[in-house]
Amino acid sequence: MANTDYKSPDALMRHLRDNGISISGSSQKQQLINTGYFHGYKGYRFFVSSSNRLPFTSYNEINATIQYDTKLKSLLYGKMMFIETALKNIALNTIMSEIDSSSIYDMYDKAISSYKNAPAGTREDIKKKYQNNKLNLQGSIQNAIAAAYRKENPKITHFYNNVNYNEVPLWAIFEILTMGDFGYLLSCLTIDMREKVSRAIGINLSSDTYRELLYKYVYALKDLRNAIAHNDVVYDTRFKKMDPSRPMKQCLILEMGMPYINFKTIGDYIILICYYLKLLKVSKTEIKSFIREFEKITREYESSVNPNVSAISIHPDLFSRLNILKNSI
Repeated sequence: MANTDYKSPDALMRHLRDNGISISGSSQKQQLINTGYFHGYKGYRFFVSSSNRLPFTSYNEINATIQYDTKLKSLLYGKMMFIETALKNIALNTIMSEIDSSSIYDMYDKAISSYKNAPAGTREDIKKKYQNNKLNLQGSIQNAIAAAYRKENPKITHFYNNVNYNEVPLWAIFEILTMGDFGYLLSCLTIDMREKVSRAIGINLSSDTYRELLYKYVYALKDLRNAIAHNDVVYDTRFKKMDPSRPMKQCLILEMGMPYINFKTIGDYIILICYYLKLLKVSKTEIKSFIREFEKITREYESSVNPNVSAISIHPDLFSRLNILKNSI
């Protein structure tokens, strides 16, 4: 039986024209081939959800949207890697200093919430929750070690393939944790340890009663990082998997002078990244250069699509909030 779902590039171009998208010529045909009909057109024809279609009239606009998203991911990648590495190292150094050890077993005993170290008066169901989280953490770390060993990661094989070692130190384990696993580890720390790590980073804790910003911001950044790593759409924040808590919003409002924060637009993630760059003592010059480059590629994108598209894809107060952001650095 013939595969009736298959369409050649020429047939796809006719299909696009039938749906109101002007496309013609060898150049646009090659763009369609390079970006893919399903990854490109079908992936970028809506904003956030499939019910919110963008009113494209030409393939030039679709290609401009794809290129904007690509430039955005390139801009963000280095900053995300820097922040992830820095946060891991600050957390690692703080934990090892507090427990006076590089043993993962000492971390489990002294720094991770569990049934036995729950604060006095903690409800029985909460104690069991702590213990369950600790066991899940142990399992996820062991799985990460096993996966790294299978892949012959020298950071792990160095310890197991040497008769003089019998334990992988914390610093080696932190090297192989995904950002999601790292966020989960932070969430399992005792509230006292989360406060110590938060203060070592410099997070404003005035609105963070339960010391949750430490790991919730990591979860927010993890969603963005994974979208970049897997070449998913970034500019419309469809990657967002968590609802931001009130402290997550309030901290950035206070620290960065923002009128509001809701994590519904890419601008809010730019603000969060800049907050961390500021905490990590990156120079004002470098942070402002990062913001200006984001402004530049966004302005270029805005001028390359029709106003009906940019009205949806670029938040109306984005540039005014970026001016506030630059003044807060």
